[in-house]
Amino acid sequence: MTETTPTLLSDRALIRIAGDDPRGFLQGLVTQDVTGLDASGPRWGGLLTPQGKALFDFLLWADGDAVLIDCEASAAEALTRRLSMYRVRRAITIEPAQGAVHWSPLDGGGADPRLPDLGCRWLGEAGGAPADAAWRAHRLTRGVTEGIAELGSDQTLWLECNARELNGVSFTKGCYIGQENTARMHHRSKVNRRLVVAPLGEAGDRTRTRYAEIGLMVELRRVESLGDALCPGWLYAALAEPA
Repeated sequence: MTETTPTLLSDRALIRIAGDDPRGFLQGLVTQDVTGLDASGPRWGGLLTPQGKALFDFLLWADGDAVLIDCEASAAEALTRRLSMYRVRRAITIEPAQGAVHWSPLDGGGADPRLPDLGCRWLGEAGGAPADAAWRAHRLTRGVTEGIAELGSDQTLWLECNARELNGVSFTKGCYIGQENTARMHHRSKVNRRLVVAPLGEAGDRTRTRYAEIGLMVELRRVESLGDALCPGWLYAALAEPA
């Protein structure tokens, strides 16, 4: 990469969780195992409703004993408020952090924890040319969805977001919000619908969002009716598993 190569994901923001055992605080809330978070790279996870539906998705980064949450900038304030609800009297700080999220399809950083083919992601100084459009196209052509516009808010069960296949949930950690329904679906291998990326078409009741500039859209479809949806290897393998 040259110094002029766009890498900045300008639509992302960082939230820092610090204070009295921030990892223990998050461990009981989010889908990902936070206790093992270290400098080797981030982990993708979500904050769910008690019914197991996605409210927010994000990447978690180790920052010493603290944790940095790499989330949608447009959702950062709402996520901060939601996390603060669970703080009660605990001596935890939840506040915006300095820095920015960067991405490249080339080697040069840490691999995205969801899928190696997504490229490299790292934290650095703010500034530089935005790479948001390139990142969106790169991600969607690999069938990976993220963010409230695509996942919905309190609309999609976490495993319907392909969280199991994209390393977004731990089935060995203790309880977290939405864990009961998520674990039940996993153990019964019963995921009837999937968020998928498909060629741009007319919007319907299954459509989450459309990207005319790249000719793609995101829909929640039943697994027996995926139609023209993109089916990358990781999704094909999941669908091929015996029920």
